[in-house]
Amino acid sequence: MKSIILVGGKGTRLRPLTYETPKQMLPLVGVPMIECVFEWLGRHDVTDTVLSLGYLPEQFTESYPSNIIAGVRVDYAVEPQPLDTAGAIRFAAKQFGFDETFLVVNGDVLTDLNITTLKAFHLEHGGEATIALHPVDDPSRFGVVPTTPDGQVIAFVEKPPRDQAPTNNINAGTYIFEPRALERIADAGRVSVERDTFPALAHAGELFAMVDDAYWLDTGTPQAYLQANVDILNGRQGMHEFTNIVDCSWRHASSTVDATATLTNSVVDCDCVVGANVILEETVLLPGAIVQSNCVIRSSIIGPGAVIGRYSQLGATCVVGAGEHVAPASELSGEVRLGGV
Repeated sequence: MKSIILVGGKGTRLRPLTYETPKQMLPLVGVPMIECVFEWLGRHDVTDTVLSLGYLPEQFTESYPSNIIAGVRVDYAVEPQPLDTAGAIRFAAKQFGFDETFLVVNGDVLTDLNITTLKAFHLEHGGEATIALHPVDDPSRFGVVPTTPDGQVIAFVEKPPRDQAPTNNINAGTYIFEPRALERIADAGRVSVERDTFPALAHAGELFAMVDDAYWLDTGTPQAYLQANVDILNGRQGMHEFTNIVDCSWRHASSTVDATATLTNSVVDCDCVVGANVILEETVLLPGAIVQSNCVIRSSIIGPGAVIGRYSQLGATCVVGAGEHVAPASELSGEVRLGGV
Protein backbone atom coordinates (compact mmCIF):
# COMPACT_ATOMS: atom_id res chain seq x y z
CA MET A 1 0.00 0.00 0.00
CA LYS A 2 1.07 3.58 -0.68
CA SER A 3 0.78 6.42 1.80
CA ILE A 4 1.08 10.17 2.17
CA ILE A 5 2.58 11.71 5.32
CA LEU A 6 1.61 15.29 6.04
CA VAL A 7 4.65 17.16 7.39
CA GLY A 8 4.16 20.64 5.96
CA GLY A 9 3.30 22.56 9.14
CA LYS A 10 5.60 25.08 10.81
CA GLY A 11 5.28 23.58 14.29
CA THR A 12 4.60 26.98 15.85
CA ARG A 13 3.57 25.53 19.22
CA LEU A 14 7.03 23.97 19.58
CA ARG A 15 8.98 27.16 18.93
CA PRO A 16 11.81 28.00 19.39
CA LEU A 17 12.81 24.38 18.68
CA THR A 18 11.14 24.47 15.26
CA TYR A 19 12.57 27.72 13.92
CA GLU A 20 15.35 25.74 12.26
CA THR A 21 14.07 22.15 12.53
CA PRO A 22 10.70 20.75 11.39
CA LYS A 23 8.94 19.12 14.33
CA GLN A 24 8.94 15.71 12.63
CA MET A 25 12.75 15.85 12.58
CA LEU A 26 12.99 16.45 16.33
CA PRO A 27 14.44 13.36 18.01
CA LEU A 28 12.59 10.97 20.28
CA VAL A 29 15.16 9.33 22.54
CA GLY A 30 17.78 10.05 19.89
CA VAL A 31 15.77 8.91 16.84
CA PRO A 32 14.13 11.44 14.48
CA MET A 33 10.38 11.31 14.93
CA ILE A 34 9.80 10.75 11.22
CA GLU A 35 11.83 7.53 11.30
CA CYS A 36 9.56 6.15 14.04
CA VAL A 37 6.55 6.89 11.82
CA PHE A 38 8.15 5.12 8.86
CA GLU A 39 8.97 2.03 10.93
CA TRP A 40 5.34 1.82 11.98
CA LEU A 41 4.20 2.06 8.37
CA GLY A 42 6.65 -0.58 7.24
CA ARG A 43 5.23 -3.08 9.72
CA HIS A 44 1.89 -2.85 7.91
CA ASP A 45 3.15 -3.45 4.37
CA VAL A 46 3.37 0.19 3.37
CA THR A 47 6.01 0.07 0.65
CA ASP A 48 5.93 3.57 -0.83
CA THR A 49 5.37 6.89 0.87
CA VAL A 50 5.19 10.50 -0.23
CA LEU A 51 6.22 13.17 2.25
CA SER A 52 4.04 16.21 1.69
CA LEU A 53 6.43 19.07 2.44
CA GLY A 54 6.00 22.78 2.88
CA TYR A 55 8.17 24.05 5.74
CA LEU A 56 11.96 23.59 5.55
CA PRO A 57 11.68 20.77 2.97
CA GLU A 58 15.46 20.55 2.54
CA GLN A 59 15.75 19.22 6.10
CA PHE A 60 14.05 16.03 4.89
CA THR A 61 15.48 15.74 1.40
CA GLU A 62 19.06 16.29 2.55
CA SER A 63 18.72 13.92 5.51
CA TYR A 64 17.44 11.05 3.35
CA PRO A 65 19.03 11.46 -0.09
CA SER A 66 18.70 7.74 -0.85
CA ASN A 67 14.89 8.05 -0.82
CA ILE A 68 14.67 5.30 1.79
CA ILE A 69 13.57 5.84 5.40
CA ALA A 70 13.48 2.84 7.74
CA GLY A 71 13.25 0.50 4.76
CA VAL A 72 10.31 2.29 3.11
CA ARG A 73 10.72 4.11 -0.21
CA VAL A 74 9.98 7.83 -0.02
CA ASP A 75 9.30 10.55 -2.57
CA TYR A 76 8.91 14.25 -1.86
CA ALA A 77 6.02 16.51 -2.83
CA VAL A 78 6.97 20.12 -2.08
CA GLU A 79 3.96 22.43 -2.06
CA PRO A 80 4.36 25.49 -4.32
CA GLN A 81 2.39 27.44 -1.72
CA PRO A 82 0.54 26.43 1.48
CA LEU A 83 -2.35 24.16 0.45
CA ASP A 84 -3.65 23.08 3.89
CA THR A 85 -4.29 19.42 4.67
CA ALA A 86 -6.70 18.37 1.90
CA GLY A 87 -4.89 20.45 -0.71
CA ALA A 88 -1.64 18.78 0.29
CA ILE A 89 -3.20 15.32 -0.01
CA ARG A 90 -4.52 16.01 -3.50
CA PHE A 91 -1.26 17.62 -4.63
CA ALA A 92 0.87 14.67 -3.48
CA ALA A 93 -1.53 12.00 -4.76
CA LYS A 94 -1.87 13.59 -8.19
CA GLN A 95 1.87 14.24 -8.52
CA PHE A 96 2.71 10.59 -7.92
CA GLY A 97 -0.26 8.99 -9.63
CA PHE A 98 -2.11 7.38 -6.72
CA ASP A 99 -4.77 5.20 -8.38
CA GLU A 100 -5.51 2.64 -5.64
CA THR A 101 -6.66 2.72 -2.03
CA PHE A 102 -4.07 4.68 -0.05
CA LEU A 103 -3.20 5.77 3.47
CA VAL A 104 -2.77 9.30 4.86
CA VAL A 105 -1.15 10.04 8.23
CA ASN A 106 -0.23 13.16 10.15
CA GLY A 107 3.53 13.11 10.64
CA ASP A 108 3.45 14.51 14.18
CA VAL A 109 1.18 11.80 15.61
CA LEU A 110 2.68 8.80 17.36
CA THR A 111 0.52 5.69 17.39
CA ASP A 112 0.70 1.92 17.16
CA LEU A 113 -2.68 1.71 15.45
CA ASN A 114 -3.12 -1.45 13.39
CA ILE A 115 -3.28 -0.04 9.86
CA THR A 116 -4.06 -3.46 8.42
CA THR A 117 -7.23 -3.62 10.51
CA LEU A 118 -8.18 -0.07 9.52
CA LYS A 119 -7.83 -0.89 5.82
CA ALA A 120 -9.94 -4.04 6.19
CA PHE A 121 -12.65 -1.98 7.95
CA HIS A 122 -12.53 0.57 5.14
CA LEU A 123 -12.89 -2.01 2.38
CA GLU A 124 -15.72 -3.75 4.20
CA HIS A 125 -17.75 -0.54 4.51
CA GLY A 126 -17.11 0.67 0.96
CA GLY A 127 -16.93 4.43 1.54
CA GLU A 128 -14.67 6.94 -0.14
CA ALA A 129 -12.71 7.49 3.08
CA THR A 130 -12.31 6.09 6.58
CA ILE A 131 -10.97 7.85 9.68
CA ALA A 132 -9.31 6.22 12.68
CA LEU A 133 -10.84 7.53 15.90
CA HIS A 134 -9.34 7.67 19.37
CA PRO A 135 -11.22 8.27 22.66
CA VAL A 136 -9.91 11.12 24.86
CA ASP A 137 -10.96 12.70 28.14
CA ASP A 138 -11.12 16.25 26.74
CA PRO A 139 -12.08 16.43 23.04
CA SER A 140 -12.18 20.25 22.85
CA ARG A 141 -8.77 20.51 21.11
CA PHE A 142 -9.62 18.07 18.35
CA GLY A 143 -12.05 17.17 15.60
CA VAL A 144 -14.90 15.19 17.16
CA VAL A 145 -16.57 12.48 15.08
CA PRO A 146 -20.01 11.07 16.02
CA THR A 147 -21.03 7.94 14.10
CA THR A 148 -23.89 5.53 13.63
CA PRO A 149 -23.56 2.07 15.21
CA ASP A 150 -22.14 0.67 11.96
CA GLY A 151 -19.44 3.36 11.77
CA GLN A 152 -20.92 5.82 9.27
CA VAL A 153 -19.90 9.37 10.18
CA ILE A 154 -22.84 11.59 11.07
CA ALA A 155 -20.92 14.85 11.36
CA PHE A 156 -17.42 16.21 11.71
CA VAL A 157 -17.27 18.77 14.52
CA GLU A 158 -13.98 20.66 14.76
CA LYS A 159 -12.85 21.57 18.32
CA PRO A 160 -16.20 21.81 20.14
CA PRO A 161 -16.44 23.10 23.74
CA ARG A 162 -15.91 20.18 26.09
CA ASP A 163 -19.46 20.28 27.49
CA GLN A 164 -20.99 20.40 24.00
CA ALA A 165 -19.02 17.61 22.33
CA PRO A 166 -21.39 14.92 20.96
CA THR A 167 -18.76 12.22 21.63
CA ASN A 168 -15.23 11.91 23.00
CA ASN A 169 -14.03 10.03 19.92
CA ILE A 170 -11.64 12.29 18.02
CA ASN A 171 -9.99 12.31 14.63
CA ALA A 172 -6.72 10.45 15.24
CA GLY A 173 -4.97 11.70 12.09
CA THR A 174 -4.85 8.39 10.21
CA TYR A 175 -7.05 7.97 7.14
CA ILE A 176 -7.75 5.54 4.31
CA PHE A 177 -8.78 7.15 1.00
CA GLU A 178 -10.12 5.93 -2.30
CA PRO A 179 -8.71 7.83 -5.30
CA ARG A 180 -12.21 9.02 -6.25
CA ALA A 181 -12.36 11.04 -3.03
CA LEU A 182 -9.67 13.33 -4.48
CA GLU A 183 -12.22 14.72 -6.93
CA ARG A 184 -14.01 16.33 -3.98
CA ILE A 185 -10.93 18.47 -3.24
CA ALA A 186 -10.59 21.74 -5.16
CA ASP A 187 -7.68 21.95 -7.58
CA ALA A 188 -6.37 25.27 -6.32
CA GLY A 189 -6.00 27.17 -3.06
CA ARG A 190 -6.10 26.06 0.54
CA VAL A 191 -8.51 23.23 1.38
CA SER A 192 -8.83 21.68 4.84
CA VAL A 193 -9.56 17.97 5.10
CA GLU A 194 -11.05 18.52 8.56
CA ARG A 195 -13.24 21.53 7.76
CA ASP A 196 -14.03 20.99 4.09
CA THR A 197 -13.46 17.48 2.76
CA PHE A 198 -14.62 15.32 5.66
CA PRO A 199 -17.88 17.25 6.25
CA ALA A 200 -18.66 16.97 2.53
CA LEU A 201 -17.94 13.24 2.55
CA ALA A 202 -20.08 12.78 5.67
CA HIS A 203 -22.97 14.68 4.06
CA ALA A 204 -22.72 12.38 1.04
CA GLY A 205 -22.72 9.26 3.24
CA GLU A 206 -19.24 8.32 2.02
CA LEU A 207 -17.26 8.70 5.27
CA PHE A 208 -16.79 5.97 7.86
CA ALA A 209 -14.78 5.79 11.08
CA MET A 210 -13.25 3.06 13.22
CA VAL A 211 -12.75 3.56 16.96
CA ASP A 212 -9.50 2.17 18.34
CA ASP A 213 -7.82 2.49 21.74
CA ALA A 214 -4.24 2.04 20.48
CA TYR A 215 -1.45 4.19 21.84
CA TRP A 216 -1.91 7.69 20.44
CA LEU A 217 -0.21 11.03 21.06
CA ASP A 218 -0.23 14.33 19.18
CA THR A 219 3.31 15.63 19.76
CA GLY A 220 2.63 19.23 18.74
CA THR A 221 3.26 20.95 22.10
CA PRO A 222 6.30 20.98 24.42
CA GLN A 223 4.32 19.07 27.04
CA ALA A 224 3.32 16.42 24.51
CA TYR A 225 6.83 16.17 23.07
CA LEU A 226 8.15 15.57 26.59
CA GLN A 227 5.39 13.02 27.20
CA ALA A 228 6.35 11.17 24.03
CA ASN A 229 9.91 10.79 25.28
CA VAL A 230 8.77 9.73 28.75
CA ASP A 231 6.39 7.17 27.26
CA ILE A 232 9.23 5.69 25.22
CA LEU A 233 11.51 5.56 28.25
CA ASN A 234 8.79 3.63 30.09
CA GLY A 235 8.05 1.25 27.23
CA ARG A 236 4.61 2.64 26.39
CA GLN A 237 4.79 2.78 22.60
CA GLY A 238 5.44 0.33 19.80
CA MET A 239 6.70 2.30 16.81
CA HIS A 240 10.45 1.71 17.22
CA GLU A 241 12.57 -0.64 19.31
CA PHE A 242 14.66 1.70 21.44
CA THR A 243 17.77 0.33 23.13
CA ASN A 244 20.14 1.23 25.97
CA ILE A 245 17.42 2.70 28.18
CA VAL A 246 18.62 2.32 31.77
CA ASP A 247 16.39 3.03 34.78
CA CYS A 248 13.89 4.84 32.53
CA SER A 249 16.49 7.29 31.20
CA TRP A 250 18.73 7.31 28.16
CA ARG A 251 22.08 8.86 27.38
CA HIS A 252 23.94 8.84 24.09
CA ALA A 253 27.34 7.15 24.18
CA SER A 254 29.04 10.39 23.14
CA SER A 255 27.59 12.42 26.02
CA THR A 256 29.34 13.07 29.34
CA VAL A 257 27.27 12.74 32.52
CA ASP A 258 28.92 13.30 35.88
CA ALA A 259 28.62 10.37 38.29
CA THR A 260 26.86 12.58 40.85
CA ALA A 261 24.09 13.62 38.45
CA THR A 262 20.59 12.15 38.87
CA LEU A 263 18.45 11.37 35.84
CA THR A 264 14.76 10.47 36.07
CA ASN A 265 12.72 9.85 32.90
CA SER A 266 15.21 11.99 31.00
CA VAL A 267 17.04 11.98 27.67
CA VAL A 268 20.64 13.12 27.15
CA ASP A 269 21.34 13.20 23.42
CA CYS A 270 24.68 13.12 21.62
CA ASP A 271 27.61 15.33 22.64
CA CYS A 272 25.83 16.69 25.73
CA VAL A 273 27.59 17.51 29.00
CA VAL A 274 25.88 17.17 32.38
CA GLY A 275 27.82 18.52 35.35
CA ALA A 276 28.16 17.52 39.00
CA ASN A 277 25.10 17.33 41.26
CA VAL A 278 22.68 18.03 38.43
CA ILE A 279 19.09 16.78 38.73
CA LEU A 280 17.15 16.10 35.53
CA GLU A 281 13.53 15.02 35.79
CA GLU A 282 11.39 14.38 32.69
CA THR A 283 13.78 16.56 30.69
CA VAL A 284 15.19 16.28 27.19
CA LEU A 285 18.66 17.57 26.32
CA LEU A 286 19.05 17.89 22.57
CA PRO A 287 22.44 17.37 20.87
CA GLY A 288 25.32 19.42 22.29
CA ALA A 289 23.41 20.89 25.23
CA ILE A 290 25.44 21.68 28.36
CA VAL A 291 24.07 21.72 31.90
CA GLN A 292 26.60 23.05 34.36
CA SER A 293 26.94 21.87 37.95
CA ASN A 294 24.25 22.03 40.65
CA CYS A 295 21.33 22.69 38.31
CA VAL A 296 17.82 21.32 38.79
CA ILE A 297 15.77 20.96 35.60
CA ARG A 298 12.25 19.52 35.55
CA SER A 299 9.89 18.96 32.61
CA SER A 300 11.91 21.10 30.21
CA ILE A 301 13.55 20.89 26.80
CA ILE A 302 17.09 22.19 26.32
CA GLY A 303 17.85 22.87 22.69
CA PRO A 304 20.93 21.98 20.65
CA GLY A 305 24.10 23.65 21.90
CA ALA A 306 22.29 25.55 24.66
CA VAL A 307 24.10 26.16 27.95
CA ILE A 308 22.44 26.20 31.35
CA GLY A 309 24.59 28.07 33.90
CA ARG A 310 25.45 26.50 37.23
CA TYR A 311 22.99 26.60 40.14
CA SER A 312 20.07 27.33 37.79
CA GLN A 313 16.59 25.95 38.38
CA LEU A 314 14.23 25.36 35.47
CA GLY A 315 10.71 24.09 36.02
CA ALA A 316 7.77 23.09 33.93
CA THR A 317 7.69 23.93 31.12
CA CYS A 318 10.84 25.69 29.90
CA VAL A 319 11.94 25.43 26.28
CA VAL A 320 15.44 26.75 25.63
CA GLY A 321 16.28 27.30 21.98
CA ALA A 322 19.39 26.32 20.06
CA GLY A 323 22.58 28.02 21.23
CA GLU A 324 20.90 29.99 24.02
CA HIS A 325 22.77 30.68 27.28
CA VAL A 326 20.93 30.75 30.60
CA ALA A 327 22.82 32.79 33.17
CA PRO A 328 24.09 31.08 36.34
CA ALA A 329 21.65 30.92 39.27
CA SER A 330 18.64 31.61 37.03
CA GLU A 331 15.20 30.55 38.24
CA LEU A 332 12.70 29.91 35.44
CA SER A 333 9.33 28.20 35.45
CA GLY A 334 5.99 28.29 33.66
CA GLU A 335 5.51 28.66 29.92
CA VAL A 336 9.06 29.94 29.32
CA ARG A 337 10.40 30.17 25.76
CA LEU A 338 13.97 31.36 25.20
CA GLY A 339 15.36 31.94 21.74
CA GLY A 340 14.22 33.12 18.35
CA VAL A 341 15.05 32.93 14.69
